[in-house]
Amino acid sequence: MPNEFKNVPAIEKCFAILQYFAKSKQPLGISEISKQLELNKSTVFNIIYTLKNLEILEQYPDGKFHFGTLLYLLGNSNGKKSELIQTVHHYLEKINLETKLSAFLGIRSGLRAVILDKVDTAHDIRISAEIGMRLPLLAGAGGKALLSQLSNPEIDQILSANSLKKFTAKTCTNKKVFKNDVLNIRKDGVAFDDEEYIDGVVGFAAPLGTNRSDLQAAIWVVGFKQQVRRDSKSKISNFLKKIAVDINHRFYKTTEEVRDE
Repeated sequence: MPNEFKNVPAIEKCFAILQYFAKSKQPLGISEISKQLELNKSTVFNIIYTLKNLEILEQYPDGKFHFGTLLYLLGNSNGKKSELIQTVHHYLEKINLETKLSAFLGIRSGLRAVILDKVDTAHDIRISAEIGMRLPLLAGAGGKALLSQLSNPEIDQILSANSLKKFTAKTCTNKKVFKNDVLNIRKDGVAFDDEEYIDGVVGFAAPLGTNRSDLQAAIWVVGFKQQVRRDSKSKISNFLKKIAVDINHRFYKTTEEVRDE
């Protein structure tokens, strides 16, 4: 270690806060963090909002904070994949191979669906998107699947504060109809996008239960309309729902069950 090296107190405090978030299963407020870590409230305030601006943390409408999407993206790019990506990637490969459509894993970040992982290699004709790409939450099957995991008041709050942009002639701009579509995903277990976001492109999505209240995740498949025959829609939907059930089971397994595999 160089002789001139000195610890940076601000960084030490920052990591103490991040470690506290990692141990907590619930979103945290500034006052709680300050009290539990015995840190000055103004110091915690500045660190928290700096982390928020860097997208390390995200803020709920009630003012509390939780881990943001950037940690997942950094973990993926560094090869040290998060539990979510590590668990789901094999299934994306399976989906891509079975459907010949591009398969994605994404999570909600505010009003965006952020792609964390993808597999799109099983067919010469494919729709591709980069890991880290941010898509509108209020459009497409993936966004609806993520929204379906929020409470009704949270959905109402998002819809009341935002308009539904018309991306194609088939885009739903009626908020009541849009909300009903989102709520039906809870019952059906799958969302379908028939050229609602991009002309000529269809998609299927299934919400994932990650055993974390602060994380909304989903898997989705996307392809050109000519790749999806009318009689294959039900088959793809059922296949995706089955995959989602398998993934959810892994997240709700006990430590002993995972160790015994």
